[in-house]
Amino acid sequence: MASPGPRTTCRYSKEFKATAVRLSRLSGVSVKDVAESLYIHPFMLSLWRKQAREGVIVTKGAVVDEAVA
Repeated sequence: MASPGPRTTCRYSKEFKATAVRLSRLSGVSVKDVAESLYIHPFMLSLWRKQAREGVIVTKGAVVDEAVA
């Protein structure tokens, strides 16, 4: 059962979403692994990937740190 009280929602920046999508597109990396490493739900990352395919989220300028990748 859900706990009583106000629900909290996290708002992520466009840069964070774009970077998460870019990380999930690396070869050999699963959506689940990226989501766990960023402490987000895999469904949220899948939604962002869909938005990127539709052009809502622009991933072209997102920087992926080589150490993280």
